[in-house]
Amino acid sequence: MTTQAVKPRNNKHGWLSDFVILLAVVIIAGAGALVSGGEADPWYQALNKPPFNPPGYLFGIVWPALYFLMAISAIIVRRQVSYVEYAPTTFGIFYLQLCFNGAWSFLFFFFHRPLWALIDLTGLWFIIIAMMFHFGKYSKFAAFLLLPYLGWVTFAAYLNGMIVWLN
Repeated sequence: MTTQAVKPRNNKHGWLSDFVILLAVVIIAGAGALVSGGEADPWYQALNKPPFNPPGYLFGIVWPALYFLMAISAIIVRRQVSYVEYAPTTFGIFYLQLCFNGAWSFLFFFFHRPLWALIDLTGLWFIIIAMMFHFGKYSKFAAFLLLPYLGWVTFAAYLNGMIVWLN
């Protein structure tokens, strides 16, 4: 069985799939930003932080860049397969990782459950690996674009795990 995509001659509505990908990423990013008080959150301020905890402003720089790379990566794959329906598992994994990504912000900042957030983050890490594998079937470059995301989530798992340990 080959993973080679069958490209139809006319994909005049492909932009709609790209728009849905972008919209989903923006919604998750926005929802996370709404509940993540960061440095301004008294609950977060009271936590014992681990060594190498970056300043709050860094999160506001890194996450938008990661969301951008995530969206571009998914759009590259979507354009390789022409229609999302031609790679349902691949895009199912993409949307699943968005759900886990968004859930982390709510679990950690809104519900103040760092342990639950760490469990979610662990699941997210494995889903990102799966997403990279599936994206790589269609575009090695799209999979490569996800490396910073995987690296940052690995670092976030360290921070989250240490917060659980220290508090």
